[in-house]
Amino acid sequence: MGTGADNLFGNRPPTSHELRAGESWDSSYHRGPPPWDFGGPQPAVIRLAAEGGFVGPVLDVGCGSGENALHLAGLGLTVLGTDVAVTALALARTKAAQRGLPAEFAAADALHLERLGRTFRTVLDSGLFHTFDRTEQSLYARSLSAAAARGAVLYLLAFGDTGPDQDPHPVSQVDLQTAFRAELGWKVTAIASDRLMTRFHPNGAAAWLARVERV
Repeated sequence: MGTGADNLFGNRPPTSHELRAGESWDSSYHRGPPPWDFGGPQPAVIRLAAEGGFVGPVLDVGCGSGENALHLAGLGLTVLGTDVAVTALALARTKAAQRGLPAEFAAADALHLERLGRTFRTVLDSGLFHTFDRTEQSLYARSLSAAAARGAVLYLLAFGDTGPDQDPHPVSQVDLQTAFRAELGWKVTAIASDRLMTRFHPNGAAAWLARVERV
């Protein structure tokens, strides 16, 4: 890959989503909020937090402009949000400063989370898994296993393949089970129907909410 591509994709190979879109994740933020940045935390995240589902430290992978991470930080949890989009991270840091919240944000490749050199007791993926193709999904599960402490819980919210309002890139329960398999150190303990909010889905799009344990 040449210098131009390295600059565009942050010295890493482009993901399948970036190749389909013809632009980097960071470029998605250059014309204003992208479709997934609807201006608040996901209702599923709010509900899980209210139920005591999050224990710190928390890793929010693909955090975007930080709304989910900031919601959790506002509850007193130690949170690190990571993304490859530096523009999104700058927005997240600005929000954190404006709201007086101590959330931390860092640039990191979701397919190489071992480079963080840290482990977390809860991991959140809100809308990232479904952007990967099947090869990347397995790489991602392996990457997450390096950042999740033994006994950690991963909550994964992804576009689902049921219902009349599916996103163009849904995943199935089989996709989730296949990626987060025992040989990579994971056990899927629950998958339930939920909704994933976007700027184009005011009532949310059909989604799966998976609970996965690091074993």
